[in-house]
Amino acid sequence: MPASPSTARAINDRLALRLLQQEGPLTAGRLKQLTGLSRPTVADLVERLTAAGLIAVVGESGEQRRGPNARLYGIIAGRAHLAALDVRTEGVSVLVSDLVGGVLAEASVPIGGDLCTGPAVERAVALVERTAKEAGAEPLHTVGIGAPGLIDPATGELRDSSGLPPWHRRLVAALQERLPARVIVENETNLAAVAEQREGAARDRDTFVLLWLGHGTGAAVVLDGALRRGASGGTGEIGFLPVPGTATLPSATDCEGGFHSLAGAAAIAELADAHGLVAEGPVPGPRAAALVRGAVRAAGGANGEGPGGGGPDTASRDGGGPDARSPDGCGG
Repeated sequence: MPASPSTARAINDRLALRLLQQEGPLTAGRLKQLTGLSRPTVADLVERLTAAGLIAVVGESGEQRRGPNARLYGIIAGRAHLAALDVRTEGVSVLVSDLVGGVLAEASVPIGGDLCTGPAVERAVALVERTAKEAGAEPLHTVGIGAPGLIDPATGELRDSSGLPPWHRRLVAALQERLPARVIVENETNLAAVAEQREGAARDRDTFVLLWLGHGTGAAVVLDGALRRGASGGTGEIGFLPVPGTATLPSATDCEGGFHSLAGAAAIAELADAHGLVAEGPVPGPRAAALVRGAVRAAGGANGEGPGGGGPDTASRDGGGPDARSPDGCGG
């Protein structure tokens, strides 16, 4: 059944805004090329988005060109403000940005394991409120949360799982109560896959799997350009996969006996200890990651090269990938 005129307009407007966000300012002619829409349809959507205060003329496409065809349209970045939260077992980091990703403020706060659920949640929510105020970004339009653990696709909430502090689940509801903003939560490994697809190693890939090995083990699956979560939200939860030879079977909330019990950080450290492997020197990331890097260097010989002999182990790059901020619990 064909879309109604209002639905078609909404789809076209969203497509144009997404292109302006990804590509930067564009002329109406360039929007026509990228969307495949007719010239009158593009003219109408430009008029609608301008009247709604979402886009504006920000310049011209060339020094020698003048007139309507040369006008460059761009998103009005300050039309709304967003906050992104990185939720860790030991604390929270927040970043506030405008609509085109311009960073307005960043902050973080530690949350120790000895802090009760109520005070822990209050500390995290207060951080978001304070950072948004300092950035001049009140009220926030949307708050996005990246957290370890399983997300219920029906409710969008974090499910109970082993190894995660109770304040993680309470945080979403508290933010919804305190802020006049849309609050969404996503598994952090899924977010890492989206980032790789948009800006990283998977930019030219419509189908790929991102494997996350850290405190826990997890994966994110992208098929035909779309992130796949599965009916239960557990598509990438490979830590729960049962493994023959383990003492027990994993359950819905406990991955003991699953793949995690063999490949998680604790299992790697235990295996290294059994074989006398140690992580020497300063260790900027998790101990398990340092132990693996040390084992790779040892396998490559005394010169410290990896197995291929071509240079330093690329897994030693801390701060830019999963090793630096590993998920907790069973999966990603």
